[in-house]
Amino acid sequence: MQVNKQSWYERNYFLIRRLHSLSGIVPIGVFLVVHLVTNSSLVWGKWGLRSEGAGYTVADGGVAYFQKEVRWINEGVPHLWLIELTLWGAIAFHSIFGVVIAMSGKSNTARYAYQGNWRYTLQRISGYVGIFFIFYHVATLRWGWTFLVPGGTLWSHNFATSTLAAALRGGEDFTPAGVLVSLFYFVGITLLIFHFANGLWTAAITWGLTISQQAQRRWGVVCAGLGAGLMLAGWAALGAALAVSPARARELELRAAPPGTPAPAPAPAALLSR
Repeated sequence: MQVNKQSWYERNYFLIRRLHSLSGIVPIGVFLVVHLVTNSSLVWGKWGLRSEGAGYTVADGGVAYFQKEVRWINEGVPHLWLIELTLWGAIAFHSIFGVVIAMSGKSNTARYAYQGNWRYTLQRISGYVGIFFIFYHVATLRWGWTFLVPGGTLWSHNFATSTLAAALRGGEDFTPAGVLVSLFYFVGITLLIFHFANGLWTAAITWGLTISQQAQRRWGVVCAGLGAGLMLAGWAALGAALAVSPARARELELRAAPPGTPAPAPAPAALLSR
């Protein structure tokens, strides 16, 4: 009698599946929500400043508040490296096993009878694109890989808005390459938010929290509402970063910068004309 031995992955599939869905919520999903709320302060930050924002326009107040938040995150959050290490570990686990689950042939459309094929497919596509987008986003705006940035702008947490705006534009003014980067950001942000919101819906099924069709429908409305709110925050943040002038943002950032902080140099004209 022949006994088929299961692999380690097959024996632990359901545990891995649950840990995979959990890691997409904590810490990755939590960080995504906080990140989007912080970035969207470029739109609503004037009111976040309260009395300090009295002399600012809406756009200038957003830059001032966003700069205040980014500096606190980079200089005031204790053990930031440990938080980032935990986050990267979760992203690695979620990404690797996400690909393994997607390629294993265990189709979720059979298990989740009320999930459309298009949503199942888009969940996988958004995951693949999301991995690439996260890598590009962090490599250029955290690790300083300026060779991947049109115009070679180096992001600085002391000049968060101006260097972000220049990176998205491809320099001080919009360039064709910068427009491509901005479009990539739009697609990447949109797909990541969809991946998170739809992942919340499927996670409830994976953990046995929404068994009936009615429960899944109600939870779907909640997830769709959260996704719409996050989508609005993400698009608003990107739109505000594209609308602000890097030169004007630098003026505001210099006011709040510690004494002696050198301003980032504008992109050379030769780079802007290419």
